[in-house]
Amino acid sequence: MRLTYTFLTGLFAAVLLLTSCEKIITLELDNAGAAVVIDAGLSDQGEIQVVRLSKTYDFTQPNKFNGASGATVVLTSNTGNVVNYTEVEPGIYNSPRIRGRSGVKYTLTVNLEGKTYIATSTMPDKVHIDSLTFKDYNFFGEKSRFVDVNYLDPRGAPNYYRYILRVKGKIEEDVVSEDRFNDGNEVANTIFYDLSDLERDDQIDVEFLCIDRNVYRYFYSLSQNMGGGGPPIAPSNPPSNFSNGALGVFSAYTSSRRTATIPD
Repeated sequence: MRLTYTFLTGLFAAVLLLTSCEKIITLELDNAGAAVVIDAGLSDQGEIQVVRLSKTYDFTQPNKFNGASGATVVLTSNTGNVVNYTEVEPGIYNSPRIRGRSGVKYTLTVNLEGKTYIATSTMPDKVHIDSLTFKDYNFFGEKSRFVDVNYLDPRGAPNYYRYILRVKGKIEEDVVSEDRFNDGNEVANTIFYDLSDLERDDQIDVEFLCIDRNVYRYFYSLSQNMGGGGPPIAPSNPPSNFSNGALGVFSAYTSSRRTATIPD
C-alpha cells in the first residue's frame, strides 16, 4: 500500500509540473519567393500536347493553380523539328496535334519574364501491356483485391515505367517501377490500390507509360515524399529536369492502355 501511495503521489506531482509548464507556441513562417512550376509531357499518341506553367503561392495563400501567362514555349528535337505552343488559357499552352517518336531526344524551352527554363527527355522504346488480371489476398480475415499489370520487359536495356490507375474515370494511383531485377522477364506488377469496394462489372483503366531515367527519378522521389512504399522521408523538392531552378518535369513517353471489368 505504501509503494502504491508513493507512486500515485509522484505521478500527481509530475502531472502538475507538466501542466504548469504548458505554453502556446506561435510559428512564424517566412514566405518564400514564388517558384516557377512546369508540368509538360510529350506522348506517342498523335494528339495535342499540353504544357502547364504556374507559380507557387506563399504558404498562407490558397492552394490552387496559379497560371503564368505570357510565356514562349518551344519544343525542338535532335532530328530538326520545331513546334511552337499557343497559350489557350492562363498558364495552359497547347501544341498542334503531334506524335513523339521513340529514340528521339526532345528539348522543351520555356521563356517567362526574362528567364529561360530548359529540359530534355528522350522517348524510350514502347512496351505494351499484355493484359490486366485481378489478384485477391486475405489479410487478417479481410479480403483485398488488386490488379496486376502484365507485360514482357525487353532484355538488355534499362527500362522505367509509370502506371496510372483510374477507377470510374478518377485517378486513384500513380506509381513507377524499374526493371533492375526483372530484365527480360514476363512481369506481373501489382498496383496496391484496394479494389474490394467495387462491384461486379465496374471498370478500371490502367495507362502504362515508358519513361526515361530522369523522369523516373522525379516520380519516385515524389512518391517517397508522400510515403509511398514506406514511411515518409524528410520533405524535399523532387529532382526536376528543368534548368534555372524551375520545379516540375518534362517527360517524353510512350503510352499503352488497358481496361478491365471487375469479376465476381
